[in-house]
Amino acid sequence: MALAVTSSSAAAANSTSLFSRIGSSSDTKVLQIGSLRISERTHVSSGVLNLPSRRSLVRPVNAESQRNGSVVPLAATIVAPEILEKEEEDFEQLAKNLENASPLEIMDKALEKFGNDIAIAFSGAEDVALIEYAHLTGRPYRVFSLDTGRLNPETYRLFDAVEKRYGIRIEYMFPDAVEVQGLVRTKGLFSFYEDGHQECCRIRKVRPLRRALKGLRAWITGQRKDQSPGTRSEIPVVQVDPVFEGLDGGSGSLVKWNPVANVNGIDIWTFLRTMDVPVNSLHSQGYVSIGCEPCTRPVLPGQHEREGRWWWEDAKAKECGLHKGNLKQDDAAQNNGNGNGVAHTNGSPTVADIFNSENVVSLSRAGIENLAKLQDRKEPWIVVLYAPWCRFCQAMEESYVDLAENLAGSGVKVGKFRADGDEKEYAKSELGLGSFPTILFFPKHSSRPIKYPSEKRDVESLTAFVNALR
Repeated sequence: MALAVTSSSAAAANSTSLFSRIGSSSDTKVLQIGSLRISERTHVSSGVLNLPSRRSLVRPVNAESQRNGSVVPLAATIVAPEILEKEEEDFEQLAKNLENASPLEIMDKALEKFGNDIAIAFSGAEDVALIEYAHLTGRPYRVFSLDTGRLNPETYRLFDAVEKRYGIRIEYMFPDAVEVQGLVRTKGLFSFYEDGHQECCRIRKVRPLRRALKGLRAWITGQRKDQSPGTRSEIPVVQVDPVFEGLDGGSGSLVKWNPVANVNGIDIWTFLRTMDVPVNSLHSQGYVSIGCEPCTRPVLPGQHEREGRWWWEDAKAKECGLHKGNLKQDDAAQNNGNGNGVAHTNGSPTVADIFNSENVVSLSRAGIENLAKLQDRKEPWIVVLYAPWCRFCQAMEESYVDLAENLAGSGVKVGKFRADGDEKEYAKSELGLGSFPTILFFPKHSSRPIKYPSEKRDVESLTAFVNALR
């Protein structure tokens, strides 16, 4: 996980030396006004006092002041700046409101709320799904990763592949070299096998993460409830971070988002395959949960994924310290809604129309334009841009109609838009039509459609695409 943290601090002026320079001059006399000292060069005319900024300075708060009746009216013109109290948001209630939301909706809400003050924590494993979700929102996003110095070569290659695919620069955080040197020189390279992993993780992961988060107001993790039986079974989708501090400092200054908290590992992998996302090649070698090279190994069939991490320790308490403050809340059911539609058909005078079903809505030009413009839809839509004469469209007709039937009544509407002839230019310029068929998903919360990236058009693949985004 990596984030470049920029900290800035104003240099304090040396007030002691400044007072001594002014006070030491025998030629300069000063007039004391409350907590202000003003040189005799200050001009008073017509009851107005002109304060030259270069010669005025502030006395200590506890300094004894001398009052002068001639300048008392000036005190009324010195007004303390108004301090506005920021209303605190109830993130516990927000978590309840988003409990049945899709990962895409949760990601979109997180990026919308925090803008450039939030970043995705990327470990180089299946949490690459977070980056894909962020990309699909169409919003700007940041990604950081902790380079412990002991990652697998395959993980570094994934970092490079992710940067190239998404056109981003991962912001890497590194451990303090002096601390690492002290640990290794004192205890050796593999002390964690003898006295536990906490000390090494604290130096190589927790402290760099703490520095990273001090530059943020919120962060996004890939935690899931099914990952660890003892520590993650009840994590919420959003929470006030109970362990780390954010940019403003103090308790409650950092918000933690877990968009895939309610998603199981199988569905994460279905999403990654459907969207053709680059993944760590270690996964194909039996690694499920991936961390540092000395502390990660493949798991056997039937073993829990976290059994491949720190396998010499208790299987139910496997946290490196990054998420040790998980809040416990009631388990929530996953939302597995789909969608329905009322059918229309739209034929052609020369070629018989396709995708004819009572569960498929035939959209006119005005209909698709309105759908594309909506910012807040009542239901998500999946729409195929097609031409009835196209043999590839004809080949997927059965699976698309089956999809519509399977989704009937579940919350996702299924539509079609004939995009050949006079409509082709519009479809190319406004809807991203490349070739027939083009399949688009319109989320509830965004006008930006998401294009189905795969050439697989069987009902199972299409269903997985819809389920991954709704």
